[in-house]
Amino acid sequence: MSSSFFPCAGARALHAPTRREFVYGLGTSLGSVALTSLIAAEAKGPLAPKTQQVPAKAKNCIFLMMEGGPSHIDCFDPKPALEKLHLQEFTREGKQKSAMESGKRYYVRSPFKFAQHGQSGAWMSEPWQHLSKVADDLCFYRGCQVDSVNHPTAMYQMNCGNRFGGDPAIGAWVTYGLGSVNQDLPGFVVLPEISYPQGGSANWGNGYLPAHFQGTALRAKGSPILDLQPPKGISQEHQRANLDLLAKLNQKHVNDHPWHDELKARMNNYELAFRMQMQVPETINIEQEDAKTKEMYGIGQDATDAFGRKCLLARKLVEKGVRFVQLYAGTWDSHDYIERAHGNLIKQVDQPIAALIKDLKQRGLLEDTLIVWCGEFGRTPDNGVRGGTAYGRDHNPKAMTVWMAGGGCKAGHTIGTTDDRGMEAIEEVHHVRDLHVTLLRLLGLDDNKLTFYHAGRFKQLSQIGGQVIEKLIG
Repeated sequence: MSSSFFPCAGARALHAPTRREFVYGLGTSLGSVALTSLIAAEAKGPLAPKTQQVPAKAKNCIFLMMEGGPSHIDCFDPKPALEKLHLQEFTREGKQKSAMESGKRYYVRSPFKFAQHGQSGAWMSEPWQHLSKVADDLCFYRGCQVDSVNHPTAMYQMNCGNRFGGDPAIGAWVTYGLGSVNQDLPGFVVLPEISYPQGGSANWGNGYLPAHFQGTALRAKGSPILDLQPPKGISQEHQRANLDLLAKLNQKHVNDHPWHDELKARMNNYELAFRMQMQVPETINIEQEDAKTKEMYGIGQDATDAFGRKCLLARKLVEKGVRFVQLYAGTWDSHDYIERAHGNLIKQVDQPIAALIKDLKQRGLLEDTLIVWCGEFGRTPDNGVRGGTAYGRDHNPKAMTVWMAGGGCKAGHTIGTTDDRGMEAIEEVHHVRDLHVTLLRLLGLDDNKLTFYHAGRFKQLSQIGGQVIEKLIG
């Protein structure tokens, strides 16, 4: 055995060899073969494009996350029964009395009128003035359920499949399974709010997957990444020489310790950052888009400018070959004044999202791009008394609306049903793990094959396996 594993007199103490270090330290053909295989697998880069595991139309995904829990009852799932129950006390037994008399929880009707749109007859509340015009491109799903009523844990579950954080985000799994077409841009890009969502950047982390697959947060306005450009006086040639020298020194360490992938990931990130200096500014330059396109997305208008920029940037990123783009809009946590709060939030995202769908469609990209809209949970048909008129809703993990567009989903259909008050899904009911499995299938990935060995077992996005919701696939 190599003596390098053990301290000798006068030498600094070294750690006892791990099993992996022992195998590599033998210097036998086993270690050499393993190293050769590892080098060969990464010769094209960790984000090199991979073939789909199952046939599917979608090649990339734009995930629209409405953080805070949008109300299905006030957006896409009308409940006429609440008109009669308005301000009656909410009880599990179904008995009601005036909430103004009891001071307890009470039912709240939606402040918005609903109408059906398109040939599909999709229900939408009146603030959705633009999305209603692309109703036939949407597939609404009302049967999804999650486990948590708390924002951080519910966000983790919707994004990562695990309520307690630390696992890879769905975008990380997708880029792990499919790679990315453009090697000069991250495969998984996130466009967050200025204030990160509850749970923070772990919502787009790589978890136990290699670091290459974590989400890269960009800003839709101003410099996309702080310090992306080098300081004045530092040329690209100077940067290139520095990176080459650093890579040479780091490679020696990697060759001596091939089982440590953190340094290898850091080296790849240095190179990606260097290439991004050329690609990112051009890609995110929204100003080079024509005036008609910017107007379509609502750029330049106070209410829609911020999210309009995100949606237009998402289109530009998938057009450039980025595999997974996640956009955040929030917060939809309307415990009171839901008419004002949800009304303003819908106005901010309605026109940009409809423009994104139209833009992708006219460019021939919608069929290849799966769009997903959701929050971390839905909202209840009741709320506590808050001054008598500040009607709002609480968190509801048992009923919510998710919709999809493009990417082979069953456009022009509404799948699943909630009860007459919107409290619980009662038809085509599935846990969120089944939704995740279905999204992977639409992207050509099989949850049972898309696994990573960690902590003694093969892990997957669904945690314990799930079933495809076949009715959501066109």
